[in-house]
Amino acid sequence: MANEPGSAQSDIASARQEWEQKIAEPARRRVPERKPSFTTLSGLPVNDLYDPSNAPDDYLENLGFPGQFPFTRGVQATMYRGRFWTMRQYAGYATAEESNRRFRYLLEHGQTGLSVAFDLPTQMGYDPDHPFVEGEVGKVGVSIASIEDMERLLDGIPLDKVSTSMTINATAPILLALYVAVARRRGIPLDRLSGTIQNDILKEYMARGTYIYPPGPALRLVTDVIEFATENLPHWNPISISGYHIREAGSTAVQELAFTLANGIAYVEQSRARGLDVDRFGPRLSFFFNSHNDFFEEVAKFRAARRLWARLMRDRFGAKSAAAQMLRFHAQTAGCSLTAQQPENNVVRTTIQALAAVLGGCQSLHTNALDEALALPSERAARIALRTQQIIAHESGVTNTVDPLGGSYFVESLTDQIEQEACRYLAEIDQLGGAVRALEVGYFQNQVAESAYRYQKKIESGDIVVVGVNRFIDESPEQVEILRVDPSIARRQSELLVALRQRRDAAAVNQALGELEAAAKGTDNLIEPIIACVEHYCTLGEISEELRRVFGVHREAAAW
Repeated sequence: MANEPGSAQSDIASARQEWEQKIAEPARRRVPERKPSFTTLSGLPVNDLYDPSNAPDDYLENLGFPGQFPFTRGVQATMYRGRFWTMRQYAGYATAEESNRRFRYLLEHGQTGLSVAFDLPTQMGYDPDHPFVEGEVGKVGVSIASIEDMERLLDGIPLDKVSTSMTINATAPILLALYVAVARRRGIPLDRLSGTIQNDILKEYMARGTYIYPPGPALRLVTDVIEFATENLPHWNPISISGYHIREAGSTAVQELAFTLANGIAYVEQSRARGLDVDRFGPRLSFFFNSHNDFFEEVAKFRAARRLWARLMRDRFGAKSAAAQMLRFHAQTAGCSLTAQQPENNVVRTTIQALAAVLGGCQSLHTNALDEALALPSERAARIALRTQQIIAHESGVTNTVDPLGGSYFVESLTDQIEQEACRYLAEIDQLGGAVRALEVGYFQNQVAESAYRYQKKIESGDIVVVGVNRFIDESPEQVEILRVDPSIARRQSELLVALRQRRDAAAVNQALGELEAAAKGTDNLIEPIIACVEHYCTLGEISEELRRVFGVHREAAAW
């Protein structure tokens, strides 16, 4: 019968062949295509046209419905028809007081969650008066060294009402301890706190570099945070498994997805080895992805990520609850795509990238500011970045239906391609012995470096066009007002630390640090001992140094 599926497919194939011969080929002869071949930024081939033959074979197995396994179409049944994604702007610079003012400014202008950037000394476990950190205090984020700093940072912020994300890794247990200690001082029950701490140390070794301890002890600390949060912070995500920085270092979209999930596998294995129940901690695992320029590839990447993780959690780890199978993710627009040349163009780039994240089903989103290739964002640039999200949410119409690109022949085909390629990488990583072993032999580092090299060569050859950089260049100088961090911050922060050390109970400090050392030499969870340290005014640098003495430090060997 003409209306049977097989007959319909045959009719379409026949019509497609006729179209190719009578319509497409003559058109190509008249106007030759621009390139010999078309690909995504990851190098996946892009056909000239997609039709029903490119749709998924089994709708229920590969797509299903929103809020239902395999979550390809979204993790909530109604998605943005119920509520929008959390709008975060990554912020933090100079002192706790100055960052607090920026937080309040953003919240007053409609931001719905905080996202805290910390300076390099804080990330690396040094106090601002340490000789190693001269010139870095407060530069790329806020300087936090003690519970008093954290109290100033969060002054007037309703911790039981605002979700807070903290981008911190090697010192994540200390920053979480500081946040918990401030909440306890305010009398806020821990089950009222919501937010995320990045706490993803594996990607630091492969892409970013803010590690302190060797992988073994570092993974122990990650698992300590997961265990503590599972027992005490039911609305807190104890890890944000982050592909963002892998992509910023030069990976492709496919590598970003595969390497992120490989790290996720390692964290699940580590947590299960601790005796944790995957159906208890699994729902609090969160992910963090880059949203780059190739619009359709990014949408497909997010959809493939959900489907692949759901299958991994169900089939590999035996997760039974839907909540433990879901991949929930924060997205940030691509910092590496921003240009110092013609910085206003960055508003357009960021808008496209943010739209891809929304159409890909993100749970929270940060939009980069137009001036971030030059400096930390000014208030004006941060406001424009936030308004970008609000315009997408309220004016574009893309939030009116769930997964509006679902069923697109191109998007569905690309989602399948990305999942298949990511599975190929995961199989390679498994053969090497898992993410930690792959890291030790330099697999990730080499893959990312090679991809970054190929991408740069394509920009230099003109195969990839970057508007304002290698084409459509305007030689007239751009005048952009940028944020400048006061260089006297380090001195002021050091003076505050000296005063704190003089006021505190030295005996109580030494006792708390001694108890932390004893716990670190054993197998106990270290979060409560670290909380005790910060409550007795031990500094971040002192706590980190205590752990350095027990765990040692990681020295990266050349991988190539």
